[in-house]
Amino acid sequence: MQQKSKVMTYSWLLFALGTVATWGLYGVFLHMGQMGMADPVNGRYKAFLFVGIAYFLTAVVAPLAVLVVKGSNWSFPGKGMWLSLVAGILGAIGAFFVLLALGAGIKNHVGPSVVMSIIFAGAPIVNAFVAIKMHPPEGGFSAIPWQFYLGICLAAAGGCLVTLFKPNPAPHKPVAPAAQHAPANPDADSANKS
Repeated sequence: MQQKSKVMTYSWLLFALGTVATWGLYGVFLHMGQMGMADPVNGRYKAFLFVGIAYFLTAVVAPLAVLVVKGSNWSFPGKGMWLSLVAGILGAIGAFFVLLALGAGIKNHVGPSVVMSIIFAGAPIVNAFVAIKMHPPEGGFSAIPWQFYLGICLAAAGGCLVTLFKPNPAPHKPVAPAAQHAPANPDADSANKS
């Protein structure tokens, strides 16, 4: 029983790490999807369309099924609906900005790992400051420990360092043209058979 409670105590961390893994792969797959559309002008919008379909499947169909299975009531207070809708809009706009950044990055020889490093270093900083502004600590901003500010600086420095010093992929080796074979001489073939 104690083993189960330990797992429950750290379930938040497991879910957070799951988000780290999936969002860490998000930019890579989004970039590959954009490139896979083979449309330099509209490929990013085509990719975003399928992101929307994926959101529909995972963020509409799946929760509806869970609510039905759990026998939930269908009461949705207005405040919860609108705040959740705003959160979804912010997430979708963010995903669209990721696509735009990836597209602009291609033109400037900036890969998805650089774009995502800036996003994933910057987003927690924005989150931390907005959360503190919305829910100030007891004692005000002067009560915030110096380690918090150091963490903010380290997050920004980490994103900057990863962006500036990311190793570039090895250059593609040119493919050697196929060896040209001289056309077979039918006279020589018949002479060899005789």
